[in-house]
Amino acid sequence: MSQSDLFSWNMERDPILRSTIVSVLILDTDPDWDHLVETIDRGTRLVPRLRHRLVAAPLGLAPPRWTVDPGFDLSWHLRRVALPEPATMSEVLEFARTEAMTAFDPARALWRSTLLSGLSGGRCALVMTVHHSLTDGIGGIQIAAALFDFDRAGTDRGHPPEPPDDGDGELRDVVAWNWAVGSDLLRDGIRATPQTMWRAVTHPARTVRDTAALATSVVRLAKPVTATLSPVMTERSLGRGLAVLDAPLEQMRRAARAVGCTMNDAFLTAVVIGLRRYHDRHGAKVDQLRLTMPISLRTADDPLGGNRITLTRFALPVDIAETEDLMRAVDAAVGSWRREPAIPLSGAIAAAFNRLPVGVVTGMLKHVDFVASNVPGSPVPLYIAGARIDRMYAFGPTIGTAVNVTLTSHVGTCYVAINADSAAIPDLATFTECLAAGFATVLRLGGECPPQAATDATAEASRSTPV
Repeated sequence: MSQSDLFSWNMERDPILRSTIVSVLILDTDPDWDHLVETIDRGTRLVPRLRHRLVAAPLGLAPPRWTVDPGFDLSWHLRRVALPEPATMSEVLEFARTEAMTAFDPARALWRSTLLSGLSGGRCALVMTVHHSLTDGIGGIQIAAALFDFDRAGTDRGHPPEPPDDGDGELRDVVAWNWAVGSDLLRDGIRATPQTMWRAVTHPARTVRDTAALATSVVRLAKPVTATLSPVMTERSLGRGLAVLDAPLEQMRRAARAVGCTMNDAFLTAVVIGLRRYHDRHGAKVDQLRLTMPISLRTADDPLGGNRITLTRFALPVDIAETEDLMRAVDAAVGSWRREPAIPLSGAIAAAFNRLPVGVVTGMLKHVDFVASNVPGSPVPLYIAGARIDRMYAFGPTIGTAVNVTLTSHVGTCYVAINADSAAIPDLATFTECLAAGFATVLRLGGECPPQAATDATAEASRSTPV
């Protein structure tokens, strides 16, 4: 495991911080089952981690190691369930909610997929559940691009070979991992030393400033969080509630361009306005809320899957009345964190966190208010086993916060997935209404077109209706 993967694995010693991702694909028809099995089987060969399980290293001298599951059984990981007809999005979200709260079997590969049939109009849903150590959001989209088709007939992509077993020695793996960690640090140090010495000789003042800036940046990135900024969303539990929103993608882009900001800025602004309205509903005034935002470190050379992100934690302004001014303030806050000099050192910072008592780290994460992530999807229709993917929702883990809001763009629509801690947000229908109002406020900057909302899976009125 990498240091980042080990960090997400260690924090699960507190089950509230489980790193489970649940994706829901709404398909226009039932896929061909045999073709679906073949497609998923191919995916487990393209991404060998999908056939691996984690085995603890002896005496805890290294992280758990990935090794091929000798009893890997695709039929255990890929299932199908017939919902009572005519099922609605409510039943799908209820099933996904249960998946989000269910721990993985540590003796097996850390994923499962379930095809839900019986939705109205002949539709069905594919619910895919994976541990965050297997992939991040962008990695998941890349895996989808390698598996999905661009037309209903599909394309014969061949049959990849069986993944090799690369975990045949516990002691060897312990030595190899510790050697790799040490050699990486040494190599980076050797590579940097001549440059640092040259800069120190030629530009001594700038070298001192840069070194001080890097040290300060590391402190900012790793600074403990000891207090929750929200006076309302303070409780934490194992309970989860799921809801969804749809918004037009081009409308969001136009709103961002109108203010000279990015699509991600427009998304975060909509979430912030929604959170402000939710606090207003509860009679609470809040000036700032603390966000955990994933920043992708993925490069073109990285293999499919894997966890290639770093998590930044910082406060966003909430009490700016004008939408344009709020978006610019969000843009400034996010931009400054993306430029933090310590971002490339996130692996080393994760390694430092991995050596802290787990309770210290988990306690810090529970004081963050929300997670927000924006994942660019496909601009063209995608198909799986002969079925078209009409809607795509990715419910990211709360990792100790009150709520995770993840936007996935797909064929001209923003599909917003809300995963809320039910103790922090017991009134999810109200929260969803507030968040929909936040998106509607931002969308007005790009033209009138309100989002569509579906309330909590456990609520009676859960169909997508205009707000």
